[in-house]
Amino acid sequence: MSRTESLQPARSASDRWWKGATGQQWNTFRSAYLGWALDIMDLMLFAMVIKHVGAELGFDKSAAGIVVSATLLATAAGGLVFGYLADRIGRAKSMMLSIICYSIGTALCGLSNSLGQLMVFRIIVGLGVGGEWSAGSALVSETWPAQHRGKVMAWVQSAFAAGYALAAIVAAVVLPIAGWRWVFAAGLIPALLAFYVRRHVQEPEIWSQQTKRLGFTETIRVLFTGHARGTIVGLAFTMAAMCGYWGLFTWIPTYLATPVAEGGPGLDLVKSTVWIVIMQIGSVFGFITFGYIADYIGRKKTFILFFVASAVSVPIFAMIQQPVILMVFGIVVAYFGTGFYSGFAPTFAELFPTPVRATAQGFVYNGGRAFAAVAPALVGYFATNYGVSVGLVATAGFFALAALIVLLFLPETRGVELT
Repeated sequence: MSRTESLQPARSASDRWWKGATGQQWNTFRSAYLGWALDIMDLMLFAMVIKHVGAELGFDKSAAGIVVSATLLATAAGGLVFGYLADRIGRAKSMMLSIICYSIGTALCGLSNSLGQLMVFRIIVGLGVGGEWSAGSALVSETWPAQHRGKVMAWVQSAFAAGYALAAIVAAVVLPIAGWRWVFAAGLIPALLAFYVRRHVQEPEIWSQQTKRLGFTETIRVLFTGHARGTIVGLAFTMAAMCGYWGLFTWIPTYLATPVAEGGPGLDLVKSTVWIVIMQIGSVFGFITFGYIADYIGRKKTFILFFVASAVSVPIFAMIQQPVILMVFGIVVAYFGTGFYSGFAPTFAELFPTPVRATAQGFVYNGGRAFAAVAPALVGYFATNYGVSVGLVATAGFFALAALIVLLFLPETRGVELT
């Protein structure tokens, strides 16, 4: 198939991606979906209990933002390390190890007695979360066919919303009964998934057929020589987009609970949890529809659409005070502000060859997420000095920057066969 032919929109039965799927394809789908949901749950549990942890351990919003930032920085290292392991020892094996890593790290957070200890344990969480995405995205991308790659990854990515909502539910149920330490104990649940991966998930054929495994130095050289454009452009727009996301969604739970006198809507724990869960409806639709749109009109146009809409909707959201309107428009913000995540895995998979694919995906995606570590700290600074709503509005600029980078530099890769 030529590149021109591969970029034509898929038609007729193209939307029915599940037709004729093999048992192995479904095993990778289930494993990646659950892995995504549970790693986001573990990652976002801290956002749900920031106020309570800070009150007991004695730190303010700025310090909390630094903890979140350190976690995101660790995802870059985790993406690189586990991504390299996925290229060397296998996608499934690396994913299993990364799941165990973030599960243990989350449980340890509940044992923290100081800000320093919490920081160390959150770094362990970050290492595992970064690694799980690297291995899982390569696993799914290489197992499912090109014409369905965007749609399949979109459904898998929708687990992000499930994980975010699950974190809110766990906090709402466990926190009033047993306190924030037991909220983190729920982080051990994902470890059970590692056993499923070990027993049921096989390595992709395209990876197994590779006769040469590159060394770490050679892998890095390939990323920055033969595939330098994909690496640099991918990093640039991922950094901008994730600054927007992490600056916004790390602090939305705190914003919803901020009293009206301090510029927030003043929702209590139960109401803010309901609002967060409802917003994830928008996220789910955003994740899923992004994949369908991207498989039809292309990755590039779809990224631009979602980034521009995010830049416009965030300031409007921060100005709304009426709870019902806030809930409805929150769905819109979540739709555009998270839906673009579905485009990362298929786009990066199509930019890099099999011998370095997992390392490249892990490095670009988690490198962008690591740079985004500045965003929660920045919003935390604004929240402390000017109010949370001001910090949320500032994130719109990051979304606008991401749209500009994609418009000017990202090549279109829709339908490209993996090599």
